[in-house]
Amino acid sequence: MAELDPHRPTPIDRFAPLVAIAILAAVPPVANALGDPFLIKLATRVVVFAIAAIGLNLIVGFAGLVSLLHAGLFGVGGYVVGIAAFHEFNGEALALGPFTWDGTADLAITLPLAGLVAGLVALLTGVVSLRTSGPYFLMITLAFDQMLYYGAVALQKYGGEDGLQILSSITFAGRDVSARTPFFYLALTVLAVIVFLLGRVVSSRFGIVLRASAENERRVTVTGIPPYAYRLTAFVVSGVVCGLAGALLAAGQQFVSPADMSWVRSGDLVVMAVLGGLSTIWGPIVGAAAFVILELVLSSWTQYWQLAFGAIIVLVVLTLRGGLADLVKLATNGRAAR
Repeated sequence: MAELDPHRPTPIDRFAPLVAIAILAAVPPVANALGDPFLIKLATRVVVFAIAAIGLNLIVGFAGLVSLLHAGLFGVGGYVVGIAAFHEFNGEALALGPFTWDGTADLAITLPLAGLVAGLVALLTGVVSLRTSGPYFLMITLAFDQMLYYGAVALQKYGGEDGLQILSSITFAGRDVSARTPFFYLALTVLAVIVFLLGRVVSSRFGIVLRASAENERRVTVTGIPPYAYRLTAFVVSGVVCGLAGALLAAGQQFVSPADMSWVRSGDLVVMAVLGGLSTIWGPIVGAAAFVILELVLSSWTQYWQLAFGAIIVLVVLTLRGGLADLVKLATNGRAAR
């Protein structure tokens, strides 16, 4: 079945993620050589948003479902890390029904927990959202995102609208990773694992069915395959990945806020995926890097940077149907032809 798949990975799709991750891995030594540690912070932000954009792209690019919920799932992951660290720092047990938990700032525990909780929220919301399609799906995911946003605002114990400061030292398996470089490599490792796993998923039978349901749902149903089950599974996996990204962002900046759950952030993630390229797993890495760097550069030039940024996005969409990933493919194919 994979032989008949017109979307099967090309050699570029196999090697581009390795090149992207290798380039990112070189940032800390380069930053230290230049005496500019801010580059590490910038690269960490790129890695975190690349993880979130890749998670969202699983349903946008491969399932054909544009969601505005994923900033909410992103924030859920962040609040799991923040709340767990809050209770550890204050020595106050967290009541979970008949159980209590002292909390922790160890990402070896809170990262999987953040993914699990975000995945559970994605499951509960996806069961309802996926009963709809088109603009109705877009609107219902927006509604769920706003529910999560205002739910975070209502958490007055954890900072409410002002957000929650993480005062504990962030560790991983007991080792301090709060410094910029160790944390960057931890986030980069998570990105590499996710790229590898989702790359296998989208090239498997599951991925083929997911793309086929996006192109012609009725035809897939006629063959006896239930598109709903595949889409719901993809939606949950997408939520887990976004939850992991949100957890890393909260741990990296030692702060989590309802602003990270705004529908505007969901729009940012969609733009990253579209900008990089919806048809590849690695495209959102390029899109996240372009988004973060353009935001930084343009905002330093003018307070109206969104206008110039919007014009660049329109230009990319009109000239590169496959996003910035097309530039890589065109350059590679050009060299091969020469």
